[in-house]
Amino acid sequence: MIRVVIAEDQKMVLGALSALLELDGDIKVVGRAADGAEALELVRSEKPDLLISDIEMPYLTGIDVATRLKAEGAPTRVLIVTTFGRPGYLRRAMDAGVKGYLLKDGPSTVLAAAVRTIAAGGRAIAPELSEAIWDAEPDPLTDRERAILRLAEEGRSNKDIAEVLDLSPGTVRNYLSEAAQKLGAANRVEAGRIARSNGWL
Repeated sequence: MIRVVIAEDQKMVLGALSALLELDGDIKVVGRAADGAEALELVRSEKPDLLISDIEMPYLTGIDVATRLKAEGAPTRVLIVTTFGRPGYLRRAMDAGVKGYLLKDGPSTVLAAAVRTIAAGGRAIAPELSEAIWDAEPDPLTDRERAILRLAEEGRSNKDIAEVLDLSPGTVRNYLSEAAQKLGAANRVEAGRIARSNGWL
C-alpha cells in the first residue's frame, strides 16, 4: 500500500485528487493539508511514502516544503502537481529534491502512474516539461530576497516587511535593491513581475 499525503489549498481540487487516487486499491490517502505549514506537519507525523503538493499555497509553497523535508533527511518523496509549467519552477523543484512534476490539466491516469513510479524510486515529469528544465535560467535570488519580494508583491511597505521578517526597514530596502539589480528591474514592482514570470517566486 502506498501511503500519500495531499497538500492543496483549493478544497474542490483537494477532494477530487483524494477521490481519484483512492479509486486505486494500492494507494491510500492518509492526510490532507490546505497549506504548506500543515503539509509539513502532516508529513512529519504520518511519515507517508509520498507527498503530492501544489506549489502556490499559504505559509509555505510546495517547493519550500520539499526543501525542508530534504534538509531534514525525510524519506517521504515529493510530487508537485501544479498549473505552473514555467522552467524556473521546475528547476527550483528539482533542486529541492522533488521526484515528480505534473501539470493539473494532464490526464488523471498519469497521476496514479506517477505515484507508483515515484514510490518505486523513479521520477515522473510531465512530458511537455521534460526538455524545459534544460532551458531554465538559474534562479538568481536568495531565499531572503524571495521572501521580501513576495511580501512586496502584496503591496506591503518596507516598514511592514521589516516587522514581519524582524529586520530593519533599511535592510529590507537593501535586499529589494539587490534583487532588482540582479533581475535588471527598475523597481520592486518590476522585480516581482520578472521573478514571478520566471518561476523564481
